[in-house]
Amino acid sequence: MGFRWSVQFLASELGDIYGRVWNNEDGTVTILAQSEQSEKLSQFIQEIRKGPSRMSKVTYLDVQLSNFPDYSDFKVQ
Repeated sequence: MGFRWSVQFLASELGDIYGRVWNNEDGTVTILAQSEQSEKLSQFIQEIRKGPSRMSKVTYLDVQLSNFPDYSDFKVQ
């Protein structure tokens, strides 16, 4: 399972996480995620920092608070 799909799976597994994930031209990945439950969002971020498997490595994660459209699901774009 690729990184973006594992992020989508994690959002689904935790529940109440909504947003989008996509690859950028420079090889980075952008994740927009929102939740009414801050503890779930914190857990989501912690799991992403670990990476989806032993074979992958997250070298940098930049977490920013910002406004974006409300989502009702989590999708890979």
